[in-house]
Amino acid sequence: MAWRLGWWLGRAIVVFLVGSVLWVLIYKWVPVPITATMLMDGNSISKDWTPLTRIDRTMVDAAIAGEDSRFCTHHGFDQAAMLQAFERNQQGGRIRGGSTISQQTAKNVFLWQGGGYFRKGLEAWFTVLIEQIWGKRRIMEVYLNVAETGIGTYGVEAGAQRYYNKSALHLSRIEAARIAAAFPQPKVREVTGASGFVRRHGNAIAARSSVVRGQYDTCVYQ
Repeated sequence: MAWRLGWWLGRAIVVFLVGSVLWVLIYKWVPVPITATMLMDGNSISKDWTPLTRIDRTMVDAAIAGEDSRFCTHHGFDQAAMLQAFERNQQGGRIRGGSTISQQTAKNVFLWQGGGYFRKGLEAWFTVLIEQIWGKRRIMEVYLNVAETGIGTYGVEAGAQRYYNKSALHLSRIEAARIAAAFPQPKVREVTGASGFVRRHGNAIAARSSVVRGQYDTCVYQ
């Protein structure tokens, strides 16, 4: 009985490993049609897959400035950011993560929201895969198409149309920064008419994004 259970377990692991690699390979070229987060969203969904060539570079810079300043230098995991998040969490208050754009993309595309060691383990596996198979440019392209930018709104193109009635190709630096400021909590952070922390955070991202250009976004535009 034990050997049979081990045989089935081994087979399941092999099927998962092969299947996950094939899944990632497919999405290297094929637009992601739907995600678990979208399926579980109780609101009507608005999304519009847009290639990176049709997204203004200011949006890429804002995403890096706001979410992952070491995007071009790490290999999927930012140990310094994870350590900083751990130290902040030891002080109490709202739990903060140290996830990179690569980790967020892996979670958003292949998994579900929420915590737990099992899901985090799967997230790490898919993060390694997309870093090795997709590369930074594709990771950024997918991230900007599946990230939630508002209630029932996914991707920066849908966000740009919703908030500014324009394409993501024509976003100004401050508009891109306001969208990026909403990434961590898109259901509660206002993009237009923002005030208080969100407004200040958006302005800070806009200021940092000018430094990102040509220094910290080269892996996307090489």
